[in-house]
Amino acid sequence: MKNINSLILALFGLFVFQACEGPEGPQGVPGAQGDQGTPGVNIVGQTFEVEIDFTSTNNYAGNFDFTEPLVDGDALLVYMLEQSPATEGRVAWRLLPQTFYIDGGILVYNFDYTVDDFSIFLDNSPIEFSTLDSYYTTGVLFRVVVVPSDLIGARVDYTDYEGTMKLLNISEDDFERIESKK
Repeated sequence: MKNINSLILALFGLFVFQACEGPEGPQGVPGAQGDQGTPGVNIVGQTFEVEIDFTSTNNYAGNFDFTEPLVDGDALLVYMLEQSPATEGRVAWRLLPQTFYIDGGILVYNFDYTVDDFSIFLDNSPIEFSTLDSYYTTGVLFRVVVVPSDLIGARVDYTDYEGTMKLLNISEDDFERIESKK
């Protein structure tokens, strides 16, 4: 009985697997056009460019409102334009916080944000900010990018400005110039 069952099982297996081979049939008739899908997601919600003069009047900070509130969980990237002689003729954007070791101490450009606004400020002590060279305080240019929460876990090197802009499909024209809160 065992031999008959084994024989039947073997013949059944040969029959089933034999059906897996053969010439491909003719192309079928095309189906009807489906409904248009929803457009792709806008990866970046907001991009800004801000210029700050860090003075004692503004407590060495620039404070800005978002044009529309962030979604809970969104992240903010802030890049500073580096205009040192080492980068002359080239544009170098550096991700904040950015640290400079200067005579008298350490100077840090830093930022914080809520869902409604963000601040970019000079940080650290014992540096007396009023004694800083104007290079560090006048007309400092920053670019701000809101990264949606669904991209936060992605393996992206956000320190690479050019790579980040390419990945997020952001062009120079996408940055909206905004003014500081008074």
